[in-house]
Amino acid sequence: MWSWKEILPHTDSFYNGERSKADGSGSTIDSFRRPETRKDIDNEYAARLMQSVDLTNHFLIAMPAMADPFFSKTLTYICEHNEQGALGLVINRPIDLTLRDLFDQLDISASDEASGGLQIMFGGPVQLDRGFVLHQPIGDWQSTMVVNQEVGLTTSLDILQAIADGRSPGRILVALGYSGWAPGQIEHELSQNAWLTVPASPAIIFELPSEERLTAAMHSLGVDFSTLSDTAGHA
Repeated sequence: MWSWKEILPHTDSFYNGERSKADGSGSTIDSFRRPETRKDIDNEYAARLMQSVDLTNHFLIAMPAMADPFFSKTLTYICEHNEQGALGLVINRPIDLTLRDLFDQLDISASDEASGGLQIMFGGPVQLDRGFVLHQPIGDWQSTMVVNQEVGLTTSLDILQAIADGRSPGRILVALGYSGWAPGQIEHELSQNAWLTVPASPAIIFELPSEERLTAAMHSLGVDFSTLSDTAGHA
């Protein structure tokens, strides 16, 4: 049976990235981009599409025809999307690990109130040895990607220590692993009707149970997932 320490060898940080600035400089997307690139992507087409599509702070809703078991029936929050690719977290697939378990594995002392039963999410199939904390407000942490004026994605252990000490950063979602797309890949998948997209809602991310998030995102589009066609487009 694995432990968090076994899958997270760098106990001083979730990853060795640099802080991303609010103006977009110092982006961490290079560190996280999915390593493989789809060979069938028309890069010229993707570049044209990229000029009009920015999915940062959007939800990706997997279409019923999604065959990839990692993303079937998932709701993914896109934290960064630009010409270098895209990075997001699946937010509706809990794993058998709670925040209390995480503190125990990292030898972080926490009160019962601080180390509650918050479920850890499977954030995606890339770098499963990395942990991510999505939070609102942004705060001031060692390694944070600024998603927008309200939401940050932090990968350093100082945020977990703060939670354990009762200095919660506000509303949080903790995930293991992330979802990454190479340049042009997400645009290609959109053109193939693999996803529906909709502007993200912090209430869906932070207030609803994980099993209700996909349905809530669908309802924000006025769509019932059970009646969704395999060939629907994106909003």
